[in-house]
Amino acid sequence: MQYITPLAPAYAEIFLLCMLCAILLLDCFLDDEQRGITYVLTLLTLGGCAIITWVTTTTDPVFTFSGMFVSDLMSSMLKLGIYGSTAMAMVYSQSYIRARDMFRGEFFVLTLFAVLGMMIMVSASHLLTLYLGLELLSLSLYAMIALHRDDAAGTEAAMKYFVLGALASGMLLYGMSMLYGATGSLDLARIADVIEEGGGDRTVLVFALVFIVAGLGFKLSAVPFHMWVPDVYHGAPTAVTLFIGSAPKLAAFAFVMRLLVMGLGADYLVEQWQWMLVIMAVLSLAIGNITAIAQTNLKRMLAYSTISHMGFLLLGVLSGSRDGYSSAMFYVIVYVLMSVGTFGMILLLSRAGFEADKLDDFKGLNARSPWYAFMMLLLMFSMAGVPPAVGFYAKLSVLWAVVDAGFVWLAVVAVLFSLIGAFYYLRIVKLMYFDEPVDASPIAPTASMRWVLSLNGMAILVFGIVPGGLMALCEYSIALSLH
Repeated sequence: MQYITPLAPAYAEIFLLCMLCAILLLDCFLDDEQRGITYVLTLLTLGGCAIITWVTTTTDPVFTFSGMFVSDLMSSMLKLGIYGSTAMAMVYSQSYIRARDMFRGEFFVLTLFAVLGMMIMVSASHLLTLYLGLELLSLSLYAMIALHRDDAAGTEAAMKYFVLGALASGMLLYGMSMLYGATGSLDLARIADVIEEGGGDRTVLVFALVFIVAGLGFKLSAVPFHMWVPDVYHGAPTAVTLFIGSAPKLAAFAFVMRLLVMGLGADYLVEQWQWMLVIMAVLSLAIGNITAIAQTNLKRMLAYSTISHMGFLLLGVLSGSRDGYSSAMFYVIVYVLMSVGTFGMILLLSRAGFEADKLDDFKGLNARSPWYAFMMLLLMFSMAGVPPAVGFYAKLSVLWAVVDAGFVWLAVVAVLFSLIGAFYYLRIVKLMYFDEPVDASPIAPTASMRWVLSLNGMAILVFGIVPGGLMALCEYSIALSLH
């Protein structure tokens, strides 16, 4: 661990902010026919951030801004995942937002602001930095959901998300203020040291923990803080739903690691938040999987699916071991890869005036395009945890960590609910391969979307066959970050 004064750990964030300002100014002078320049610049900005993050990555944690900002291997990995999933979301969304008059500078600028918020969350080592990153992300998402002004469902979804998000942020902030009152510091490392030394009133710390876990539960869309998820996923434009359901989950995982594991990792506090997460995980697995069966709208089904997947993510965290944390990190990376691909398939079948968000819209997809049906099959198998797709190994690694932590009954419960969840994923495979198509219109994606979607699907298969490299990298990054 080393403290430095130069800005090297934050070069990627600084570059992104400068490019944001440049894109915002340039877009003012472009007409609708030239808007592709903004799109290309957005992708180039994400690519530039990826290069800077790759070049400035160090194995040892490096702190700057008086210890408020940290660059370590975990943050670098998660940032690269954020850039990659956001770039894929941009490629998948291009045709969709063009057809709906959303191909405007506001969409791209808000996306980049959200990415900046996620980057700050991932690298925060101070309660103030964590909260600023979270609010920057949240405010950007509120605006993106309501970006299609004439869409009543989108506006309603944005209002629900805004009101509930404000309540969750208030709870989180109240918990942080109690944490400050008990320890006298906002620095996560200092808070951990004070608690380890026996400082701080235990009652106040436990109350702070309750408010913090409640705020985290909302950001992770875990039960009982999941009320916003189905309505927001359904009401938001599919391109925005794709973004909400992917990259922010990586930032939420980092938020949990920084706050619970690195800041509140004292033994007696771990026991407290462990059981809170047990309750949230079991409820998320139960309500997410059971409710998803009744859905006929694919976006709502995927919303409940997200809730159940966040339950699995919590299982890895609550194990309280490095193996569990690395399994949770592997799981969230795999989940983002699956989520981006699945929503990409919905965008693939959508066109002007038609949202392909009903289960019936996937009927007979194999007859229309065997290749895309195979891609969707891989994605559904992975979501369900069927080998050889990578979702199987992701769930297995989390269950293994839970069993090692002594929660055998919890692993059994997770397996049972996973079996229930397999039904609604495999139902889509049945519709694609055994039903007659209700829509015979040709599927004509852009070349970039065709290639990226194909690579997305094949990555699910390749990582499922050889998951060792990515898993080892997750284990290594967690070990160094917690050193």
